[in-house]
Amino acid sequence: MDLLAEIVIGLVKIAFVLALVFTFAVLLTWAERKQPALMQDRLGANRAPIWGLRLWGLFHSIAETFKLIFKEDFIPPSGVQLAFRLAPVITLFPALITFAVIPFGYQIEIAGRVILLQVLNLNIGILFLLAFGSLAVYGIVLGGWASNNKYSLLGGMRAVAQTVSYEVAIGLSIIGPIMVFGTLELGNMVRMQNQLLFGWIPMWGVVVQPLAFLIYLPAAIAETKRTPFDLPEGESEIIGFNLEYSGMRWGMFFLGEFIELVVLAGLMTTLFFGGYHIPYLYDSYEILGGGGFIFPWGAMIPLPDVWVVILRIGAFAAKIAFFLWLQLLVRWTMPRFRYDQLMRVGWKMLIPLALVNIALTGIVLLTLQS
Repeated sequence: MDLLAEIVIGLVKIAFVLALVFTFAVLLTWAERKQPALMQDRLGANRAPIWGLRLWGLFHSIAETFKLIFKEDFIPPSGVQLAFRLAPVITLFPALITFAVIPFGYQIEIAGRVILLQVLNLNIGILFLLAFGSLAVYGIVLGGWASNNKYSLLGGMRAVAQTVSYEVAIGLSIIGPIMVFGTLELGNMVRMQNQLLFGWIPMWGVVVQPLAFLIYLPAAIAETKRTPFDLPEGESEIIGFNLEYSGMRWGMFFLGEFIELVVLAGLMTTLFFGGYHIPYLYDSYEILGGGGFIFPWGAMIPLPDVWVVILRIGAFAAKIAFFLWLQLLVRWTMPRFRYDQLMRVGWKMLIPLALVNIALTGIVLLTLQS
């Protein structure tokens, strides 16, 4: 019975995480059109009603999904067909599996069983995320090569160079928080960020590692191949690794890109903004005698643990939504970099700054310990 219960709990957590990720991804297909329309004083998506309801164009995502499903699925006759078919799957799968190690809450007790609100609790969670997240580039370059199109191949080569370059910057920027919090397990890292500095400042990653955050943010945008770093998908140059794709295979590349946005926003929230934590909110596992808001000046608002869990999950989702909005804002504000500028930003600016941050962090930690 214990094994069956563990399986059921695991499936429920997987279903919840998939629902969260896909909900954000689907809403992004709408926000991708609505946000720039508002920025440019246009109406944007609003022409797909259901039973007369438009709901600000939200049904456009459903209409576009059906359009992609029924659209012709073209496969280049001179391409490598097996690799061409597998490439979108290889791109989508790592984007889905990496969210498993990101905690969306602390824990909750149901029928005497304590359940961690995290699909996969690994003591090397950050390494797992970086390792599997880097696999998506294989699907991108495979799709560009298997299309047997020189422009697709050029887009795939650009994607490999860009992704590998900025993965280095992301990895080095994460080392600073690892040094400060002393753990690779994301759940422990989030719980440590609920401590207070000087008795009132939340010990979030952005407070103790501001330079690491400023390195991670542009590197994460470049890793998702979004404007202003969208060289692998240079539509105006008729160059892109997905140039020969159509229908739902193109949609899988499109969906994988949005899921990657959600994953990197979730990791940004986890590393630098306290994850699911709300400042001064604790549950009974952290504060004996009952949870709730406990403020530095002594005031307290008691809350049942179930409300603490709900508020924290809501806070986690709200933080992800904010960083998704921020990435869309950057996309529709800045023009595309030239390729030499793209590489210079990564190798000559972000990576040296990340190394400086690691050295400064080490010096500060040694000074505090002495």
